[in-house]
Amino acid sequence: MFLRQHAPLWTLIAACACLVFTFILWPNLRRWQKALLVLSLAPVVFSAVMARLNYFEWMFHPIDSAQFLPQAGNKLDAKEMVMAVRFDADARAYPISQMAYHHVLNDVVGGVPMAVTY
Repeated sequence: MFLRQHAPLWTLIAACACLVFTFILWPNLRRWQKALLVLSLAPVVFSAVMARLNYFEWMFHPIDSAQFLPQAGNKLDAKEMVMAVRFDADARAYPISQMAYHHVLNDVVGGVPMAVTY
């Protein structure tokens, strides 16, 4: 967790230091050395960018507007596993196969906002 919190700062410092060294060395390098230097900067810049992005949102984006069918109209197999939630007279069933892909679903059940996760 410490590394995740401090990675943006340290990758920015490393990227800036590499760019400074590149500008200092550039005039004295041969053509193939310049190409090698530019290729070596790619992972540094990539790391600096990725440290600032929340790449977990790419994989686990929540479902904000779920659509539900009545029990009689569902197309689920009888053996498919579901997560069930019930508040008062309002009930929902969330198929595990869909939850395993998205991991988070925002919903309101019985007037109670909730985040369903698997």
